[in-house]
Amino acid sequence: MNISNQATQIRDTLQQAGNSIGQIILGKRRQIDLALTCLLAGGHLLIEDLPGVGKTTLALTLARTFGLDFRRVQFTSDLLPADVTGISIYDATSQQFKFHPGPIFTQVLLADEINRTTPKTQSALLEAMEENQVTQDGISRALPKPFFVVATQNPSEQIGTFPLPESQLDRFLMRIEIGYPDQQAERELLLGRDRRQQIAQLPVIINPQNLLALQKAVEEIHESKALLDYLLALIRSSRLSPWFSSGLSPRAGLALQKCARAWALLHGRDHVLPEDVQQVMPSVAAHRLQIHPDHQQDNIDELVRRLIMQVPV
Repeated sequence: MNISNQATQIRDTLQQAGNSIGQIILGKRRQIDLALTCLLAGGHLLIEDLPGVGKTTLALTLARTFGLDFRRVQFTSDLLPADVTGISIYDATSQQFKFHPGPIFTQVLLADEINRTTPKTQSALLEAMEENQVTQDGISRALPKPFFVVATQNPSEQIGTFPLPESQLDRFLMRIEIGYPDQQAERELLLGRDRRQQIAQLPVIINPQNLLALQKAVEEIHESKALLDYLLALIRSSRLSPWFSSGLSPRAGLALQKCARAWALLHGRDHVLPEDVQQVMPSVAAHRLQIHPDHQQDNIDELVRRLIMQVPV
């Protein structure tokens, strides 16, 4: 795919997909663009917010817009790893164990309230998210392509939550918050029809095969040497900053690079600008950084924005 020649066409198609999603998720265009960026970059998305603000609806709408198979798992304290990945059951007729795939064998998996289940079940997603496969009884089984995990979690101060460990958080390419709608959007929400009925009527804008092609196109987005120097300066600054206990890892740097490329493609460019890095960095970096004990009163997203402001372009 020649990105330079097709950049405008790609942008228009992706904007059409964003507009379609925006008919359901009202007044949240930035969050929609970040979710599309994560999908284009081939990563997994963590949505952290209060119940009832549209986390599940966003995941379902994304799947519908791209024509992807969708499964939902409600994570609870008694959920077992096999409930997610699948289980082998003995078949008396064939006298062999037969594998019964779990709900993870889909293109879009909604892991709803992932921090309400135990760390053992949370870790069942690790291999799937990193390797796009599930190993059961010594046999590795490939997951469908594309494979996209959208996990939702409630704020950690709510009752009955198990905070995700750093290793699990790092598997999520991006973390976003949706937040309450503004007054006009909420008025439209109250006056409109049921959102699930509207989702069922949405057209497929980009089919799975074209989505895979777009994900490959992200790899062809160009970065100048100066742009890479700027990205490295941001990473180095996070490691030296007194605001954080530890800085961004090399894997976080690769995640930031890939998301910046996807954001550039989303906006019709064949090259990355510093503004692309700045736009995606809070969603890529905030869940990977630990606030230093001396700055516990500060908001992590605000600290990341301050970090961006102090590093010259």
